[in-house]
Amino acid sequence: MKKRFTLFMALLFTLSFLTACSQSSDPASASAADTIKVGLNYELSGNVATYGQGLTNGIELAVEEINKNGGVLGKQIELVKVDNKSDNAEAANVSSRLATRDKVVAILGAATSGNTKAASPAATENKVPLISGSATADDVTVDSNGKVREYVFKISFSDSFQGVTMANFATADLNLKTAAVLVDNTSDYSKGLAKNFKETFARLGGTVVVEEAYQAKDTDYKAVLTNIKAKNPDVLYLPGYYEEVGLIVKQARELGLNVPVLGGDGYDSPKLVEIAGAEALNNVFFTNHYSSQDNAPEVVKFKEAYTAKYGKEADAFNALGYDLAYFLADAIKRAGEADSVKIKDALAATKDFKGITGTLSIDEFHNPVKAVTILEVKEGKPVFLKKLEP
Repeated sequence: MKKRFTLFMALLFTLSFLTACSQSSDPASASAADTIKVGLNYELSGNVATYGQGLTNGIELAVEEINKNGGVLGKQIELVKVDNKSDNAEAANVSSRLATRDKVVAILGAATSGNTKAASPAATENKVPLISGSATADDVTVDSNGKVREYVFKISFSDSFQGVTMANFATADLNLKTAAVLVDNTSDYSKGLAKNFKETFARLGGTVVVEEAYQAKDTDYKAVLTNIKAKNPDVLYLPGYYEEVGLIVKQARELGLNVPVLGGDGYDSPKLVEIAGAEALNNVFFTNHYSSQDNAPEVVKFKEAYTAKYGKEADAFNALGYDLAYFLADAIKRAGEADSVKIKDALAATKDFKGITGTLSIDEFHNPVKAVTILEVKEGKPVFLKKLEP
């Protein structure tokens, strides 16, 4: 009898322990069920870290607001942030990890076109939507055969639009006839902008008198700039990222090459003026997604919120990140549940989404139809010049 009683008590203790464990795990399970996991695949270190950091800041501000206002579908958004180190191979690894290990419903990032394209295969294979706020290459959302990448989207305008816009600006607004083009031959972004600028400039009656190339992380550009100066162009089209552009513009001015310099959204970094110096950047123009001088009520509200959180003025990458988070939240809401396939379909069906960087609709190639802003650098600060609708 005593042995039976002892066995009964041991069994009762075991059942009580298992029940307690089960109950203690319930809150965690409930907590997980109350969140929607979204992956961030960004350049938080490395050569273009200011882009990744800027986009992430904007995303985190937006998600903070979204969660404070009840989240999406009654759930809080949980961000899983991973650094791709500004490296293509690492961007691919991060995408795979977010999709398979972290089980996110969508991936935001990367910042650059190259890293975004590297991250796309893993997202597509695992049927997780990947959305970039700033990748501008034309082939981010379509493959070499022109087929749409089903799970890849972007909310920034394409390189073709930037290149065409600047060629039109050079001929119609600045009345320039001859151009030099200096391209980063290691960058899809730079080559894409250059191609479309050259084609449009020539079609409009302009002449490209010289084309030179450089490589990312070069530091001495005087030889190619001397060759360019010898051709006496009216304008230098210099599509690239701020680190190289800053050095190139500085060295161009030192050599007496004082023609207007035109470029794209890769110029948008506070480090540009640190590298080039304010005086060297006079007579520099670039296409961008946003101007801090926009006084629309929603933009003013965003700028105030950004300054309150981070203690500095918002730039275009901050605004794009902010729009990106709300863009995804809008799609999740329309999807009706946090299901990756349904979210993908909702993203593709987006019409007239109103963001800080403009109102956009997603076209059949998963690209946005939206306006482009042209900025002029004056005394080291980008100043709003004009806005062109698509």
